[in-house]
Amino acid sequence: MLWYRLRLTLDMIKFEHSVFALPFALTGALLAFRQNGFDSPGIWRQVFWIVVAMVAARSAAMAFNRLIDAEIDARNPRTKMRHLPARLLSPGFTWGFVVAASLLLFFAAFELNRLCLRLAPLALAILFFYSYTKRFTTFSHMVLGLSLGIAPAAAWIAVRGSLDPRILLLTAAVMFWTAGFDVIYSCQDYDFDREEGLWSVPRVLGIAAALRVARLLHVLMVGCLAALVYTLHVGALAVAGVAAIVALLIYEHSLVKPNDLSRVNAAFFTMNGYVSVLFFLFWAADIFLLKPGV
Repeated sequence: MLWYRLRLTLDMIKFEHSVFALPFALTGALLAFRQNGFDSPGIWRQVFWIVVAMVAARSAAMAFNRLIDAEIDARNPRTKMRHLPARLLSPGFTWGFVVAASLLLFFAAFELNRLCLRLAPLALAILFFYSYTKRFTTFSHMVLGLSLGIAPAAAWIAVRGSLDPRILLLTAAVMFWTAGFDVIYSCQDYDFDREEGLWSVPRVLGIAAALRVARLLHVLMVGCLAALVYTLHVGALAVAGVAAIVALLIYEHSLVKPNDLSRVNAAFFTMNGYVSVLFFLFWAADIFLLKPGV
């Protein structure tokens, strides 16, 4: 029974969508290892606990979001069959999962270094805060972006024990990327958000203008990646990775029109999964093929 409820919980939080943020976190870790000249004891141990921390943080945040939004989800035709509104899971069990995932995050942070442990409560606070933001600000998409964007900076801290401002360019890139695709995704709920008075960009600006905002956010993402290429002096493969992302984003935006949102899920899930994975593969190849050190 416990295993069955755990499986339902993992399905509820779309556990497989950890792929969105994790490749960027691993890229941040690889860049930090590169900065060290790969002269870091226990590299694989660090990578293991970085992965544990990232997955635990996302799992806690997603379960918390489902709890906070349960009543809203129950009124939304698109989400009323989610696990909590449909009573497939109880709030009590879900709260227990949030606590367990949060404790796992803190333990992973403890295993990494002291600064990670000190910052873990702040990271969790940002993740939990997002769940309330669409009730009062159109910047909710940016807060979600920040929630994913802190992943590469956190991974850098996990490796180096300190923060280098340069990695914040990758944080900003992930923030703009996430906010952009979240704006696209929220276009599906335009009518519902109007009825509920929720502060999504599509509800405030309209769908056509929201899609333009999403394009602008993705342009800003590419700009941050270009600045990161220049600042960290990475090579041709990393540049090719940015070019691949540009192509994928152009295709993603071609899938969605103001009068045709039928392919939003393809734009949201499929294309953004490719974006994060391909970015990591290109940048990882570049890092390993270049001489360590900056």
